[in-house]
Amino acid sequence: MNAFLMLAPVFIFFIVLLGLGFYIQKTSSDAKAANFSKEYFIGGRSLGGFVLAMTLVATYSSVSSFLSGPGVAWQKGFGWVYYASTQVVAAFIVLGVLGKKMAVIGRRFDCVTVIDVIRARYNSDFLANFSALVIIVFFTTTMLGQFKGGAEIFSAVTGLSYTAGLIFFAVVVVLYTTVGGFNAVAITDTACAIVMLIGMFCLGFAIITKGGGLENIMATINEASATAVATGEGFNMLSPTAETGGVASIPVPLYITQWMLCGITTLGLPQSNVRCLSYKDTKSVHQAMIYGTIVVGAMMVGMHMLGVLSRGVLLSIPEGASTDTVVPTLITQYMHPFLAGITIIGPLAATMSTISSLLIAGSSAIVKDIYLHSKEAKNEEVDQKVVGKISITVTAIMGIAAVLLALKPPTIIVWINMFSFGGLQTAFFWTLVLGLFWKKANSTGALLGSIGGLALYCITMAVGFKISTFHNIIIGIVSGLILFIIGSYIGKATDDKTLREFFPEKY
Repeated sequence: MNAFLMLAPVFIFFIVLLGLGFYIQKTSSDAKAANFSKEYFIGGRSLGGFVLAMTLVATYSSVSSFLSGPGVAWQKGFGWVYYASTQVVAAFIVLGVLGKKMAVIGRRFDCVTVIDVIRARYNSDFLANFSALVIIVFFTTTMLGQFKGGAEIFSAVTGLSYTAGLIFFAVVVVLYTTVGGFNAVAITDTACAIVMLIGMFCLGFAIITKGGGLENIMATINEASATAVATGEGFNMLSPTAETGGVASIPVPLYITQWMLCGITTLGLPQSNVRCLSYKDTKSVHQAMIYGTIVVGAMMVGMHMLGVLSRGVLLSIPEGASTDTVVPTLITQYMHPFLAGITIIGPLAATMSTISSLLIAGSSAIVKDIYLHSKEAKNEEVDQKVVGKISITVTAIMGIAAVLLALKPPTIIVWINMFSFGGLQTAFFWTLVLGLFWKKANSTGALLGSIGGLALYCITMAVGFKISTFHNIIIGIVSGLILFIIGSYIGKATDDKTLREFFPEKY
């Protein structure tokens, strides 16, 4: 009976998502017939403020926000909450800095993807194709972590094996994304974001109740911190730097790079930037900046705070177990089965919303940015029905590939996400920001900055080279900027026609 009560809300949620995917596919068939790629990949530029905010929030709030992050906060304490709070500004920065400029350029050049914007600005097929390849590689890596997290949660709830949970979970998210396209992703993302908030509040209520109230919980945390300071084992959960054995486990340089990795340089995440091409008017983007900031703040600070407070309920985890198990354990062992079923939808929703957004953006990189562009370059007529079949097939194949990789994934999801975030940001940050706001930016600079910065980022990550305790995003971003500026001064200047389109206020 308990198993049924726990699984019922999950299966109902899955059925609703599948129903939305098929319903949206049916209702938008006429629009897709006219221009499949525009409707399938950006929803016909029709998103309102609330939906735009929720789809951006859901895309950004991945499984690490509900699983890995709170798990590390359970281990290290309030310092990890400060660390995670840098993410609050993400939605505001992306929409505030790039929102209007990308929307104007998108309509002027009929851009459907971020790669379309890059191709229009730099007139370089090589840069565009390289950028598309980067998206495919790093999106697949990110999806690997999301599938792993979703499968582990589903397995913990159902008692099924990891592989069985992975397959079942993957079928649902890949199917509704493949069938419905961007509109389905936007609507289901909104539903997912709402469910995430509900799940967070249910979990918070359970933690405070089972822990005997905040006073008892804090007494437990104080005791654990005092023991850690006295013995040198464990972490001082009350310290911003979470000392262990007198050494900061979250040093100040890591805080600084976190502000870049999950704050300022989120401007370089294509899965977020493409939302700037999808809204319908200025009012919508202004509303989304407010809604998005509030909801991201509530989720990021709220979930990580609950991770710390859960130490008052869950005193330890099995030796050798990953901290990724903390939240699933809390949900399955310390909550009423029906509430557990509702709560477990939160991290599942975070996972599914991120995967669906990555699938659509990754599919667009292959279909729109490579296949369709090659057709247009040869002046070949494009059959929208054929485009539809190819888009759906590519989306499904990308999902299946990520699932196969997720059968034997790395241990901790948060590090997979951070590596992928850093790679995408290094490749796209300066290409987009300088391309949209600096007249001297040209294709030579963009190529040097993107390829050189990404190469240095990946190499230094692979060999373990670091500057102090800074994350390697510092190496990627700084070297990318230097190479971009050098290339822009030694390379051929952008033609006047393109500059007039991108910087009309200067002519």
